Amino acid sequence: MEQVKPTRMELMKKKAQIRLAEQGRDLLRQKMDALIQEFFKILSAVSDSRDELEIISQSSDLALLIAQATDDPVSLKSAGFATRRSITVDITGKNIMGVPVPVIEKKRVSKTMLERGYGVIATSARIDETAERFEAELDLLIRLAETETAMRRLGAEIQMNRRRVNALEQILIPELKSQAKYIKNAIEEREREDLFRLKKVKSILERKKKKAKEKKLRGGK
Repeated sequence: MEQVKPTRMELMKKKAQIRLAEQGRDLLRQKMDALIQEFFKILSAVSDSRDELEIISQSSDLALLIAQATDDPVSLKSAGFATRRSITVDITGKNIMGVPVPVIEKKRVSKTMLERGYGVIATSARIDETAERFEAELDLLIRLAETETAMRRLGAEIQMNRRRVNALEQILIPELKSQAKYIKNAIEEREREDLFRLKKVKSILERKKKKAKEKKLRGGK
């Protein structure tokens, strides 16, 4: 505490710092509570999407196995090559409680039979069904990528806010209060010492005054 000046001005400064730190802690708590609510909303959506993805993925795999078992391998491979294409997505952003999260804008992956690029006559309904299910899986994967990224960023922000709240609550605010208490005690101790000296000086002055009065009375006689 040697570096802290035990003055009233410094005490006022510390009290102002304590109020500011407590206000900052309260605001961070409010933000963290709001972020947690948003996090669990997105978590619920992600959980539902993952369950849906698991069902679609199993359905896609099953459709592919059936097509491989029953259709001409050459037709199946040709259909697969015909439908191969890149997927273009536009990524923008938005803010959730001040946290930037991505927004993926894309064209729907799912196509009609004519849009897939392979010959309708040369392929079976099983191949069409397989393509349709894998396209639906890709649509869901892209949507899931957006929500999972948002969830991870919100989770990271919540952790950072929690660390800040803990730092304020467990380190900075107690330290400021300790300094304020030290300054207050030092000022009170100095005031007690000043009062003691003042009483002592007053006592000395009164004794001197009394002696002077007695001396004057003796001189008058």
